[in-house]
Amino acid sequence: MRIVTMGAGGVNGYFGARLQQAGHEVVFIARGRHLAALQSEGLRIRSPLGDAHLKVKAVENAAQAGEADVIFFAVKLWDTEAAARQLASLKAPVIPFQNGVEAIERLGAILGPERVLGGSAYIASRIESPGVIEHVGTMARLQFGAVRPSQRAIAEELLAASKQAGINAEISPDIVRVNWEKFVFLVGLSSATAVSRAPLGVVRSDPDLRWLFEEAMRETWRVGRARGVALPDDFVESRMQFAETLPAEMRASMLHDLQAGGRLEAPWLCGAVVRMSREAGLDAPVNRSVFAALKPFVDGSARQAS
Repeated sequence: MRIVTMGAGGVNGYFGARLQQAGHEVVFIARGRHLAALQSEGLRIRSPLGDAHLKVKAVENAAQAGEADVIFFAVKLWDTEAAARQLASLKAPVIPFQNGVEAIERLGAILGPERVLGGSAYIASRIESPGVIEHVGTMARLQFGAVRPSQRAIAEELLAASKQAGINAEISPDIVRVNWEKFVFLVGLSSATAVSRAPLGVVRSDPDLRWLFEEAMRETWRVGRARGVALPDDFVESRMQFAETLPAEMRASMLHDLQAGGRLEAPWLCGAVVRMSREAGLDAPVNRSVFAALKPFVDGSARQAS
């Protein structure tokens, strides 16, 4: 397959590298120092599942990437519309592997709903330094699926390519529910780790932070159910058990962004729970409190300090 990745961070950098290792042609769209490093030094993966150092094709915009069989879309949530507009002239189907639960609609409004599938990525990874992707732990999984029947063929083709690359991937018959399952957990994890500035091990061992983690998930689960998503009754409890299996040093990407002084995805995570709860006639006091605490840093700590 020929795959274009819109964004070359922790998600696209890692999975794009694995697909290239298996012989697929991958073009990475990146910017700034990361782009310069990819072009001059190549892409380095540091992972318990195997390190890699690849010579890659990296470009600055979609016009330089050319046509593709499929586009992996994994930019920060505040860049969604601007990045999607870059792809308007291309024909390939797009799979968003972003945080949040509104990507299908946001991309569909710009690219047309027939081009947009659904996807979720499960991996603790980040840009450690320009050109270098760090993967923590061994979780590295993709779920994706068609939103309409015409998209099934490309989903099947990508599944075969992913399996060939040794990627733990599967097609979901209900990708919207899958996205919400990830969203519930991520809202809890990002809220608790960002507010405490501490990794998951600290969160799950402290009674008050553990309560915050669980209640942030419960509010998210509640609004998902109110919106008609078929989340299981015991979903929050099962996610708490799942959290016990994860590395103690795991941090949500929002904590990495916060500590680096960068922009935060809070408006589309805990903030989205607050907004959707209000629309559903529900309250979300834990997520509202977390969002309030993070609001001064949403545009970056440098702007907050000024």
